[in-house]
Amino acid sequence: MIVWQTIAVAFAMFSAVPVPQFGWNEKNMRYALCAFPLVGLLCGALWCVCGVLPLPAPARAAGFCLVPVWVTGGIHLDGYADTCDALASYGDREKKLEILKDPHCGAFAVIRLCSYFAAYLCLAACVQFTPRVGALWTLALVLERALSGLAVAAFPMAKNTGLAHTFASAADRTAVRNVLTVLAVLLCGALLALGGGALAAVAILLFLWYHHVAVQQLGGITGDLAGWFLQKTELWMLAALPGRCITDAQQLAAGCKDNAELEKLADKLSAYDIVLSTEVGGGVVPIDPAERAARENAGRLACLLAARAACVVQMFCGIPTVLKGELPEC
Repeated sequence: MIVWQTIAVAFAMFSAVPVPQFGWNEKNMRYALCAFPLVGLLCGALWCVCGVLPLPAPARAAGFCLVPVWVTGGIHLDGYADTCDALASYGDREKKLEILKDPHCGAFAVIRLCSYFAAYLCLAACVQFTPRVGALWTLALVLERALSGLAVAAFPMAKNTGLAHTFASAADRTAVRNVLTVLAVLLCGALLALGGGALAAVAILLFLWYHHVAVQQLGGITGDLAGWFLQKTELWMLAALPGRCITDAQQLAAGCKDNAELEKLADKLSAYDIVLSTEVGGGVVPIDPAERAARENAGRLACLLAARAACVVQMFCGIPTVLKGELPEC
């Protein structure tokens, strides 16, 4: 019963999902931060549903952009906006904390929110959804919340009031730190295994930057600053999300010295959803030995990529010929 209450407390606080209401007490708040990553799991699952639905590309991009907002009710965006106002004031610590308390939305908050959604929508429109990309993004959303909960349990508080202080003071901080640290390490390992090392790197770097900003500018973290961290991390992780397109793969093959390097290159390129390689095998055989070797490498790489690919298409004069698999529906 306490487990379900703990999860319900986390969802009641950090999401807009209807859950049974329980009175907050020492028992169900002790490990509520450990349940916070489950909100990211739900966001990722709905994000994947949006990716597989037969939606027009603009509607899918809008769905990718809005799913986290709908699930969380915008609670983290509110903190992001308030923190943008505070940090843009360039005032002292007391001035920034005063701005964070102000319920009004300042000009810098509006500017940053508009910029945020414009950037997010553009990046979402670039996503070529596949099951692997969906798994990577789901892991990334869980990871950022694990790091956010870890910060509440490990970083100093800027003040002795507010929701961040409430959750930090009610938590078994040692146990929460241990659980979320292990979870974060496992998630980073899973991201690396799936070719999403850039996502893990972005999350860790911004986690360190979060600590720097909190300590240097506010004297510790607040609930608003936690929201700022989550939104900033989410945007930069989306920019680092693999699974897009890489062109002119034959040029990368030219630098390989042997078959072992070509195998490594093929494994690396397999992390992309679309790999384009220009046919260079036709025409007169080059006199230069280096050019002949580059052409040979390009052909060998194409064979290695074809063996790894689910679908292989040859394009000639804009007409596709499917050599392997089936073209996905647009």
